[in-house]
Amino acid sequence: MSLEITVHEQSCRGCELCVDICPTKVFEMDAETRVCRVKHAEDCIACLSCAFICPSQALSHHDFHVVKNFYRDAEFCRKMGKFL
Repeated sequence: MSLEITVHEQSCRGCELCVDICPTKVFEMDAETRVCRVKHAEDCIACLSCAFICPSQALSHHDFHVVKNFYRDAEFCRKMGKFL
């Protein structure tokens, strides 16, 4: 099975935090609806930083291999903390 990323559109606030934090640029923002879209799911490395930082928990991942202590941009998260 391959990694599956789901954006729960009713929950997405359009904050673009997932777009900004993703190290492999998996997401894009739909300018018309202001909702995050998965553009390159095949590039996802399952770091889960997007799900970790999403203030509305609008992202979910399925069928991925968990890697302990993987990528988290702590400095970025500190900067964005005021929005969470």
